[in-house]
Amino acid sequence: MTQTFTLLHRFKLKIPLPFWGLAVGLFIWWLLTTPLWHHDPIVADFSPERTFVALLQLFSTGTIFSHIATSLRRVLVGLVAAIALGVPLGILLGLSRPLDQATSALFQFIRMISPLSWMPLAVMVLGIGDLPVYFLLTIAAVWPLILNTTAGVAAVDRRWLLLSRSLCATQGETIRRVIIPAIIPHLLTGVRLAIGIIWIVLVPAEMLGVSAGLGYYILDTRDRLAYSELMAVVLLIGAIGYLLDGGLRLVYHRWTHL
Repeated sequence: MTQTFTLLHRFKLKIPLPFWGLAVGLFIWWLLTTPLWHHDPIVADFSPERTFVALLQLFSTGTIFSHIATSLRRVLVGLVAAIALGVPLGILLGLSRPLDQATSALFQFIRMISPLSWMPLAVMVLGIGDLPVYFLLTIAAVWPLILNTTAGVAAVDRRWLLLSRSLCATQGETIRRVIIPAIIPHLLTGVRLAIGIIWIVLVPAEMLGVSAGLGYYILDTRDRLAYSELMAVVLLIGAIGYLLDGGLRLVYHRWTHL
């Protein structure tokens, strides 16, 4: 008996703790939805057994790939637009204390407005299609980039800036050669936060009348009462979001440990 417990203890140690958490979550999910004792067919459709079968069918038929590609393209466009707006503005605010103080209350007020609150306005102004989705993703992602960039500029060692001035560097050269390299860790943190927000806002944003994307596909499965497919897409959204965040975490650790 003692040897058995010792073997189990060693086996437990070899399995990473995150897998134990996933296993417990999967068991609870199965317990609440399994068709073994749930007579309601709707509840049974949300079970892991049927969800994983539906997920395999989505991949085997290739149905889901175009929707994944469309969603990732929108994420990329929204992120690039947010970086193009947020990073220069964050640098400007970090270099100008009066400007930062003058805009602080306004930006904090706008930042506290849920991005989804802009959905009706986005549709009214930009119409139906990709443009309102890009707008919502950009306005959701721009704030962590502005805040992290501003904080990064404020944290730059002032001796570096004095040295740059003593070497007669222009403002543009100081920004390119001193400030931007120094704030890369802050920028990567801002990008990671922006990706997380974009990925959360993406699904409801893709319910604005577009004809492709993971958010659209969730609505489509709901209308077709294909609840197993719906749960499969939900799992897929979580998995892709986890991979995106994991990739950015890896880049951050690689950069900060150079």
